Amino acid sequence: MGILPDHWIIEQAKQNGMIEPFVDRQHREDTISYGVSSYGYDARVADEFKIFTNVDSATVDPKAFSSTSFVDRKTDVCIIPPNSFALARTVEYFRIPKDVLVICLGKSTYARCGIIVNVTPLEPGWEGHVTLEFSNTTPLPAKIYANEGACQFLFLKGDSPCDVTYADRAGKYQGQRGVTLPRI
Repeated sequence: MGILPDHWIIEQAKQNGMIEPFVDRQHREDTISYGVSSYGYDARVADEFKIFTNVDSATVDPKAFSSTSFVDRKTDVCIIPPNSFALARTVEYFRIPKDVLVICLGKSTYARCGIIVNVTPLEPGWEGHVTLEFSNTTPLPAKIYANEGACQFLFLKGDSPCDVTYADRAGKYQGQRGVTLPRI
């Protein structure tokens, strides 16, 4: 399994719609960078946020997650409370090829501020907006900037296509649009 370079990402995005909208170079002027890089794609966070709140002293339960645990905001700058988190989504819509697995890592600009970005792997055949989780590990409020870089996706090509893709097994997050909460 090898990591795929910029020219492969550009070709897949332009010819097969793997990433839409697609930025074919690193954009960095007065922003946290986004766009294609040497061996990855830096995706942007959209302006839709679900900020965690615990005003009802709820228990976080992945099998019965309550949407009332979030406050919805549409904003250019999301402020995450200390030691809390927010969910968001990528601006980009991804369509992952059947022989590729995608891993996501946070941007160093956010990591150096104590903000961790978490995303599970994008499996072969998966498509949708990627739901992003931003954890503020600091004792201070933290800012997330909409329409700027949030994380980097790395594309790994398998030695052969898998037998059953995420789409084949009708995965529960297939084709998701917007910020998607946990599902069973």
